[in-house]
Amino acid sequence: MRFVESVLLALSSLRAHKLRSFLTLLGVIFGVMTVVAVAAVIEGFFRYVDRTVTADLGANTVLLDKFGIITSFEEFLNANRRNKDITLADGQYLQERMTLAQYIGVQSFSSAEIRSTNDKLTGINVKGNTPNMVYIDATQPDIGRYVNDSDNERRRYVAMIGVEVADKLFNTREAVGREIKVNGLPFEVIGVAKERGSTFGQSQDDFIIIPLSTHQKLFGTRQSLTISIKGYDNGNMEDLQDQVRMLMRARHGLGYNEKDTFGFVTSEAINNFVQALFGIIAAVALGVTSISLVVGGIVIMNIMLVTVTERTREIGIRKSLGARRKDILLQFLIESTTLSLVGGAIGLGLAYLISLLLVKFSPIPAELPIWAAFLAIGVSSGVGIIFGLYPAWKAARLDPIVALRAE
Repeated sequence: MRFVESVLLALSSLRAHKLRSFLTLLGVIFGVMTVVAVAAVIEGFFRYVDRTVTADLGANTVLLDKFGIITSFEEFLNANRRNKDITLADGQYLQERMTLAQYIGVQSFSSAEIRSTNDKLTGINVKGNTPNMVYIDATQPDIGRYVNDSDNERRRYVAMIGVEVADKLFNTREAVGREIKVNGLPFEVIGVAKERGSTFGQSQDDFIIIPLSTHQKLFGTRQSLTISIKGYDNGNMEDLQDQVRMLMRARHGLGYNEKDTFGFVTSEAINNFVQALFGIIAAVALGVTSISLVVGGIVIMNIMLVTVTERTREIGIRKSLGARRKDILLQFLIESTTLSLVGGAIGLGLAYLISLLLVKFSPIPAELPIWAAFLAIGVSSGVGIIFGLYPAWKAARLDPIVALRAE
């Protein structure tokens, strides 16, 4: 009963000082809003990377290239000195011996100037793919077709182009049968790829795909290639990677204690790298924004101390009528906690609104996680209790006789 009475008294006091209560809320609102909004951006970024990498690379695909995932310049220099170029012969070697792979494709990458009769584009990504990449690659034809075995065997000058290339060069996606020039050489457009959209504001549709043999004819055979190995849907990724590693180490004649002379890229490895790289940044960002919560707590404590001073006579009257120290303590704690909880709820709502606006009007991914909502409510109530404890303790210890004499 006394608890209910304390709650009612606390709420009544807050209603009686609406402007003061609102101004006190602002610190907590801003603090919770900032922390939760940053958490939403961090969570959205990690989920976005996971979805994008899995969609691009595939959950059951291993990439074999010269470097793998490089985390420092020194590591790059060591890998560049130690590792061997990946060749078309390596792809054929794996194709003949792999038992855990469903498909094995080979890719090469360059950039070039692409022209049509009306316009030109510079720095366009030119991918040289073997035909079986159609079963591995996330890029699929929407109109027309992918490069095929006949194109690759005869080194045909044909290309499947991205929708952005089609739109910019022809002002239409109905580009099959038209001619483009790659570094001045004529190519027939045989397909237009499905739209991929953008990643962090960077278009995924500004490319062309040509046969690997044609790519090597245009750009040379000395650059290292990338081999994509797709496992079976129910296969084990570790087993697939282990088999590739065993075969490539045997091919390169490596001893037991020698390091690999090639690298791997998987969706899991990329996600782990991103989380390790940005995890520290995320922790620092959350730590810095949490300072605003501390500031909000200090504001609550200061306002509650002023409130205790103003209501000294009221406290004396309540004590003279039988209120115990813990009743006074509880009343002021409830006031501070209520302020924090209301501020936390409003801050949470504003953070959710910010995350929606970021997704709609910017390339920044933001997803409000459930744990952030619980964290906001928990932290805001904790701020109210911690920073309201001293003012409440001070109010509870007032001598009723001294308090009644207060003006």
